[in-house]
Amino acid sequence: MKFFLDTANLREINEAKSMGFLDGITTNPTLISKENLFHKEEIENHYISICKIIGNNKSVSAEVISTKYEDILKEGMKLSSLHKNIVVKIPATRDGIKSINFFHERGVSTNCTLVFSIGQSILAAKAGATYISPFLGRLDDISYNGIKLIQEIKYIYDEYNFHTKIIAASIRNSIHILECSKSRIFAITSPINIYYSLLNHPLTNKGLKKFIEDYKKKINLT
Repeated sequence: MKFFLDTANLREINEAKSMGFLDGITTNPTLISKENLFHKEEIENHYISICKIIGNNKSVSAEVISTKYEDILKEGMKLSSLHKNIVVKIPATRDGIKSINFFHERGVSTNCTLVFSIGQSILAAKAGATYISPFLGRLDDISYNGIKLIQEIKYIYDEYNFHTKIIAASIRNSIHILECSKSRIFAITSPINIYYSLLNHPLTNKGLKKFIEDYKKKINLT
């Protein structure tokens, strides 16, 4: 399972790369807004910088802010022209699905986002989406089992040989990561602190503390 980083922050991207687990990047308008980018040209250059950091053959999902079909096409084509790693991220709406089909027919990679149902995932796959991003945490927030949705989508995709890949989004904790891994989906996308939570275990901290204490006792005796 691939680990994508859900961020637009260059420091976090470099940190994840140095840790060895960076397989791709997903962004959204909220994440971009946190980077103090005030002009369209600045945002476009920021995407290019992200692509250069992560290296070849690793996707960067750049989300459109347009909601109407013609506007999505114009914005999406501009985003895809910035760098070969760019994947145009489009919401699971009527105009969004229509746009995904347009891009698919022209060989432009897409990521269908804000997916919350099996129906949305089927339409996205039929339209030719490269990826879909079901939002697990937001479903859990309204007492729906997000992991179950992921499993159901994967079952349907496997059953009908859809080529669209699943990127589980809105990851809230390490349990989400582990359950997605057991479900054998393509990737997850998460903030960097959730990945770090995989390292947390009280016995690791306890064991390290004892090793250091024992070593210092030995050093003091010599």
